[in-house]
Amino acid sequence: MASISLKNIKKTYEDGVTVIDNLNLEIKDREFVILVGPSGCGKSTTLRMIAGLEEITEGELYIGSRLVNNVSPKDRDIAMVFQSYALYPHMSVYKNMAFGLKNRKTPKDEIDKKVRAAAKMLDIEKYLHRKPRALSGGQRQRVALGRAMVRDPAVFLLDEPLSNLDAKLRTEMRSRISMLHKELKTTFVYVTHDQTEAMTMGDRIVVMKDGVIMQNDTPQMLYNHPQNMFVAGFIGSPQMNFIECTVRRDKNGFHAVFEEYDYLLPERMNGPLSLYTDKEVIIGIRPEDMHSESFYFKPDGANTVNLHVDIAEMTGSDYFLFGTAGKKRIVAKISAAEEIKNDTVCKLAVDIDKIHIFDKISENLICD
Repeated sequence: MASISLKNIKKTYEDGVTVIDNLNLEIKDREFVILVGPSGCGKSTTLRMIAGLEEITEGELYIGSRLVNNVSPKDRDIAMVFQSYALYPHMSVYKNMAFGLKNRKTPKDEIDKKVRAAAKMLDIEKYLHRKPRALSGGQRQRVALGRAMVRDPAVFLLDEPLSNLDAKLRTEMRSRISMLHKELKTTFVYVTHDQTEAMTMGDRIVVMKDGVIMQNDTPQMLYNHPQNMFVAGFIGSPQMNFIECTVRRDKNGFHAVFEEYDYLLPERMNGPLSLYTDKEVIIGIRPEDMHSESFYFKPDGANTVNLHVDIAEMTGSDYFLFGTAGKKRIVAKISAAEEIKNDTVCKLAVDIDKIHIFDKISENLICD
């Protein structure tokens, strides 16, 4: 088993474009870490540098206590699972899984034992005689995982392995990979652009933007305490609502004011907001922290918003309401226990204890 340490890592291509600049990241032994972010943020490049498939321009990369900058991929004790499965089409599932071990001249009985044990764990025993073309996408991905497993690597690297699967298979494979991590008790580094995968699978999530780590934390901390607007908007679906407000202060405390709305803020925010009196800030409200009044009654009518609903999307147990409050575009996620129709006005209560306040210029968190 092995930890991974990236120290002051920089990646610059021959055309002079720097995609990673001074990246520092520590991954513990047996940890499941997710690298997440939009396309082009540098997450796959980071994974490929760990794998040895991309040369490091500057900095040091350690796997365990060993510096591996100049160590070839085959000697790093890692196994990589790709989005495209990368199976040999002319070989059976058994031969695909055994291929790496055979090249290492592993004894046949040991190969057989490892292949069948991995196939049993992944529930693909009955497919061992088939060719990849006779398998579904989910089955092919399990074969790719099995091929990596039989090598007993210190580190598993997974580069968007579920991107080619449909929604149902993605859900199934998410839970299967999570269980695999628990059973194998080894280090997993997983790249995805899907924040749902990140939130449901990782011990820790590294959110990246333009080659920079924006926040490195547990799923719960990222969701409840995002450190900037990028993370707040990236984590959560639908994404957080951002509204420009002015901070006002009176004898009752601090208020967030926009158009005709005036929200008295929690007392815990008084200290951080003392420097923002009469200044503009951005408040963030998650769609799920806005509730139909009938299910979240506020006796004095405070902290409510009148949402003109343009589109009401019923998803089964919930409604996604897309509309406007004054001139502000708002998305709310409420219970489907009552029917909501398009082109109606819905009075919603805002759970003011759940809001986040960001600096308008730096976009960093002021308080939550």
